Amino acid sequence: MPAYWIARAKIHDPVEYKKYTDLVPGILQKYGGKVLARGGKYQINEGPEDFHRFVVIEFPSLEVGVSCFESPEYVAAAAFRRAGAGVVENVIVEGGEATR
Repeated sequence: MPAYWIARAKIHDPVEYKKYTDLVPGILQKYGGKVLARGGKYQINEGPEDFHRFVVIEFPSLEVGVSCFESPEYVAAAAFRRAGAGVVENVIVEGGEATR
C-alpha cells in the first residue's frame, strides 16, 4: 500500500538549505520515492502560515518511506537543514485502503 511523505518547510538560509535539497533526489530514488509536489504555487486555506514550502513524496509503503527518512544518507543530508538552514515538519502517512 503506498504511503506519502508530507513535508512543510520554512527556509532560513537558502544557500545551506540547497546543500540538503541537492542530495535528496538521489536518496529518494534509491528508496523508490516519487515526488508528486515540491515548491510551486500554493494556498493556505486554514491554519497558521508558518510554512512556505510544501513537498509530497509517494513511497511504495510506509515502511519504505520510514526507512528512507531514517537512512544514513538522508540523515547526513538533513544535517544541513537541521543546523539552522530551515525548519521542517515531516509526516509519513499510509494511503489506499487505510483511508476508509
